[in-house]
Amino acid sequence: ELVESGGGLVQAGGSLRLSCAASGSIFSFYKMDWYRQAPGKQRELVATIISGGITNYADSVKGRFTISRDNVRNTMYLQMNSLKPEDTADYYCHGAGLGVEYWGKGTLVTVSS
Repeated sequence: ELVESGGGLVQAGGSLRLSCAASGSIFSFYKMDWYRQAPGKQRELVATIISGGITNYADSVKGRFTISRDNVRNTMYLQMNSLKPEDTADYYCHGAGLGVEYWGKGTLVTVSS
């Protein structure tokens, strides 16, 4: 099970750090991601981290968001800086291993202008 936390209301230009806590070890997840879905829009990939530490970001968040994972604490993070109103969405974490994948239920981020 994956459980997100850290969402909330923030003014434009502010920061939030999202967490994704796993009930078991995330060591076996070779890939973990953050997705987001804004009202009336399709879910989109925000950031990915591979088990070796390689990261990838959507163009819209490059330079502002940082994804990381802590295999000891079984937690993935998304540090979000310089937030914009267009970052408002439900944010979901996702983990993929050999033949398995898990989704969290989401945490809402609202950025006011």
